[in-house]
Amino acid sequence: MLSLATDLGMGQPMEHVLRQSLIALRLADHMGLDPSDREVVYYASLLAWVGCHVDSYEQAKWFGDELAFKGEVRLFHFTGPVSGMRFMLGHLAPGKPLVQRARVGLAFLGGGHRDAEVMLENHWRAADDLMARLGLAQRVRDSVEQTFERWDGKGAPNGVKGEEILVTSRLVALADVVEIFHRAGGVEAAVAMARERAGTQFDPAVVDVFMGEAQSLYAELETVKTWDTVIAAEPALEMRLTDKEFEAALEAIADFADVKSPYTIGHSRGVADLAEDAARTCGLGDREATTVRRAALVHDLGRLGVSNTIWDKEAELTQAEAERVRLHPYLTERMLASSPALAPLATIAVQHHERLDGSGYPRGLAGDALSPAGRVLAAADMYHGRVEPRPHRPARTAEEAASELRAEVRGGRLDGEAVDAVLQAAGHRVRRRREWPAGLTTREVEVLRLLARGLSNKQIAQRLMISRKTASNHIEHIYTKIGATNRALASLFAAKHGLIAD
Repeated sequence: MLSLATDLGMGQPMEHVLRQSLIALRLADHMGLDPSDREVVYYASLLAWVGCHVDSYEQAKWFGDELAFKGEVRLFHFTGPVSGMRFMLGHLAPGKPLVQRARVGLAFLGGGHRDAEVMLENHWRAADDLMARLGLAQRVRDSVEQTFERWDGKGAPNGVKGEEILVTSRLVALADVVEIFHRAGGVEAAVAMARERAGTQFDPAVVDVFMGEAQSLYAELETVKTWDTVIAAEPALEMRLTDKEFEAALEAIADFADVKSPYTIGHSRGVADLAEDAARTCGLGDREATTVRRAALVHDLGRLGVSNTIWDKEAELTQAEAERVRLHPYLTERMLASSPALAPLATIAVQHHERLDGSGYPRGLAGDALSPAGRVLAAADMYHGRVEPRPHRPARTAEEAASELRAEVRGGRLDGEAVDAVLQAAGHRVRRRREWPAGLTTREVEVLRLLARGLSNKQIAQRLMISRKTASNHIEHIYTKIGATNRALASLFAAKHGLIAD
């Protein structure tokens, strides 16, 4: 799943890293690497570029759309400091007027270039920190560190060269770039690039193995389902996380995703804490509350697929930029849905920007199409987002945020029960939920009021913006709970217990 997030952060199509990993594993087999080295190749390949988004703020500041910039970087053959500086100067402030580009260029030469010079080291350090938190072996971490080195010693972070570079790192470094060139121009393009960079960026011996196997290797790739094949190739399938380890892993991933922008650091953990407490207040139970928390920890992974030129923009977004923002819950869902263990989180996480009246995104769900867990997450995400600063506004006070959420309830966009629970979790005083007779829920009381006034199932469904089937189910539950068999007896119950008044 993290490899898919990495694809987004690098401006690559999903499954680039998965395909790269299969290429690296096949090369490891052809070179006769032992099982322990093959295991290093497996995990190092999946995680080598996972830290590529940690300085997206700086990348966007100098180079505009950092996703497009990183995509072009992968195609460029850096032959030394001069070529690297020429490349970066040519990509400063793209699309800006000449005078503004000149100012940015002077600022870059005056000190900004240091941001670019440490990017690869930043990526390695961030990846290393995540791998440590996930409990990966030191051998894997060492291999990822050297993935950014070059055969000629002009790489980062330590300038290691030649045979000093771990063979596992040399394999992953080549597999990454040949996958991109193959996707762009086929086998011939990948082979030509590898041949050109042999002895500079890449180990000539590894390049020779690749060139000899390229045709059969890519033919095989076209016949397999990438995700399933990578899972099947895992050398340590007997490893399982405990609940505590799983929670810790998700927290690490949450922290990692949030550093995409300085405005969202700590956001996912904050939302998770609110959502978990609110879910229990709403009566969802401990198990569901835990699931809501886990979904909240990963709800914003899709933000990696949207440029920081949008997330950190101080002015109003254009329509095109707003449409890109609307994609991020969908991207989150697609990443999580790939894994059977994470798919239950996807169905909740994707709803964090949906609204009861159908005005939300990405699918415009309305009414009962939003799950109770999704309603809680939407309220928690909105509240926590309001009390955080954003590039276009300062942070709201807690009372201002609470007022905005209550306005959303009055407008029919957020669920009132979920909002009350979130506000209570955040320390606000809220009205205590009323205990209804016969164990009726608030929604069932709403249905009962309309039923007592003579509305049909269809009319009740339209009034409450739910499906006709859902309305019928509510009525059946009401009859069962209050011991009634028809509208007249249900009306009598409602009048007796004072349920008609709103």
